[in-house]
Amino acid sequence: MGSMLPLFLFLPLLLAALPLPRASASADICIVGAGISGASTAFFLTNYTTSLHGAQLRVFERRHKVGGRLATVDIAGDRFEAGGSIIHPRNLHARRFADFLGLAVKAGGDEDWLGIWDGKSFVFQTLRPLPPGSSWWRRKLHGLFNSLLLLRRYGLSLLKMDRFVQEMLQRFMLFYNGVESRPAFATVEEMLKWTGLYGLTRRTLEEELLDAGLSSQTIAELVTVITRINYGQSTRISGLAGAVSLAGSESGLWAVKGGNWQLVAGLLKTSNATLHLQEGIDSITDAGDYYVLRSNTGNEYNCMVTVVATPLDEVNITFSPPISIPPRKMQHTHATFVRGLLNPGYFGLNSASSIPELIGTLELPNIPFSCISVLKRYSKDDVTYKMFSRAKLDDGLLDQIFSARKETIRINWAAYPHYEAPEEFAPIVLDGKQLYYVNSFESAASAMETGAVAAENVARLIISKISLPKRGLEEPPGPHIKSFAEEEEEGSRRRHIDL
Repeated sequence: MGSMLPLFLFLPLLLAALPLPRASASADICIVGAGISGASTAFFLTNYTTSLHGAQLRVFERRHKVGGRLATVDIAGDRFEAGGSIIHPRNLHARRFADFLGLAVKAGGDEDWLGIWDGKSFVFQTLRPLPPGSSWWRRKLHGLFNSLLLLRRYGLSLLKMDRFVQEMLQRFMLFYNGVESRPAFATVEEMLKWTGLYGLTRRTLEEELLDAGLSSQTIAELVTVITRINYGQSTRISGLAGAVSLAGSESGLWAVKGGNWQLVAGLLKTSNATLHLQEGIDSITDAGDYYVLRSNTGNEYNCMVTVVATPLDEVNITFSPPISIPPRKMQHTHATFVRGLLNPGYFGLNSASSIPELIGTLELPNIPFSCISVLKRYSKDDVTYKMFSRAKLDDGLLDQIFSARKETIRINWAAYPHYEAPEEFAPIVLDGKQLYYVNSFESAASAMETGAVAAENVARLIISKISLPKRGLEEPPGPHIKSFAEEEEEGSRRRHIDL
């Protein structure tokens, strides 16, 4: 952290000399946005403190339900993830949330039948999946042959890519260190420099991987497929976002049965937050010792602390006095769900059964979608698919890609930032006082876990600034989630994943 270190040494002395605002019956703690960032902030606030000094915890959500970019769609009686769909095994906050809330989880498919399409033909394919009920040794042999196929095409670049991802994950794991050894950070830059990840936001993923020794073919094919699937962008994205994207292709991925949005709902319920659904915040005004939040329903709320837990890029909130944040574009991902059957002729094949179950695509202008995956097969002619694209797929195009369509659902997500190195970060503390912005961290990388990591940091900042009583080790559990140290001691790393 270099020159920033003295700030942390003198900050406690400076804060002690200042009059600290106290919560009152008329000044609440308000969170704008009921996605994973807002819900995690609410949870950590109540988890790390014994009392909010009578302040009410309010969470505002302009939509009619919680979850933000975590949502599901129902097709043919089945429920599928429409937004954030996978969680990495080393996403420790999400893992502990699921355990704490008693949510059943399911494993992701580690043996997808992948085909890489260049707009005319499949330049690479893994093996077709084995029939259900195949023996253990056949599955092991199948996995080995797939590994050999990848190794033959991409060589040692696979090992170098894995080393690059593991080094990133090792640094990211520092965010789980005990609070005694980990500062509460006032800026995203400080968070990233403390973990050694800041440099990855200054250069593109392609530059980082070329320096790591990956071949141009591996970057143009395999890495590009992964970044297009996970972030809808090319390998020109910034390095940290790219590394997080690559981690999303590893094995052991999981999700919550019935939908990841249940993490949000469970955290909000545990926090005893007052939830204001279908009530968006139009303006936030600094009134001196508190903020006045005016909603689109005509209500006003006095908040001693206000946390913005939604991307400010495409919402129309008026701040008085105005705030200053760097411009940032959001990358829109169009999720299209189709129940029907793919047209083999579109892919230059003779039969639908020859089409891979996960179609990844190269960064070429004539390819209209990022990926297509099979969600469920009902029969050989009746399948539910999920497609990602950067623009809406109209009916004319879908009728070329599919030979039959029974049902089509389209969702346009402002899914994540459009990454460009070097990244600029909005302040975490927007006004130097008690107005916080959780989603600033998304400019480093966007995922459920990064939202929770950023939220935990904001909760700690709030607690330190308004002198809320911290929960000590002797406190009764209440809505308390075990610390990582407690978890290790009790050996409670058990998961209930259906393998």
